[in-house]
Amino acid sequence: MPETKDLAALVEAVLAVAGEPVGIEALAAAAGEGVNREDLERAVEFVRQRHDQPGSGLMVEQVGGGWRLATRAEHEAALHSYLGFRAKARLSQAALEALAIVAYRQPVTLPEINFLRGVNSTAVVRTLLERRLVVAAGRKQVVGTPLLYRTSKEFLIHFGLADLAALPTPEEVEQITGENASGA
Repeated sequence: MPETKDLAALVEAVLAVAGEPVGIEALAAAAGEGVNREDLERAVEFVRQRHDQPGSGLMVEQVGGGWRLATRAEHEAALHSYLGFRAKARLSQAALEALAIVAYRQPVTLPEINFLRGVNSTAVVRTLLERRLVVAAGRKQVVGTPLLYRTSKEFLIHFGLADLAALPTPEEVEQITGENASGA
């Protein structure tokens, strides 16, 4: 069994080359036989603490059921400039409304989204599907059998959430915004 520092180096290398969050099972497969879950979790924590030190441009974050190496927010402008990126296309107010309905009421149908928003949301839901923030999750067993929608792993990654339990409660949203969020 490798030492924590050796295992941490392996974990860091895997996170550095992974294109998406890496779960414990994938880390175990990379580490090989004889490495248990607790050792891997200690190694991830070791890497996380090392990158939490002042002067590190990277951090380890838990999102979408796994961990990933990410750059720190304070370097975003410089990285965008260096890489020649334009600012990420932002979601419209309508898309954010529909996405919030899906996130908090999932699984939910398009007619239910339309009812809650008070407008036709077909184009908005299509955009969310194209951006892979929501996915079809089967059909509701009612007349017409409409598609059910739920948030995707990409949603968790995009918003930096470990899981749906990390979403703020409607009461917390209301405190932050000063608006009545529970009416949705």
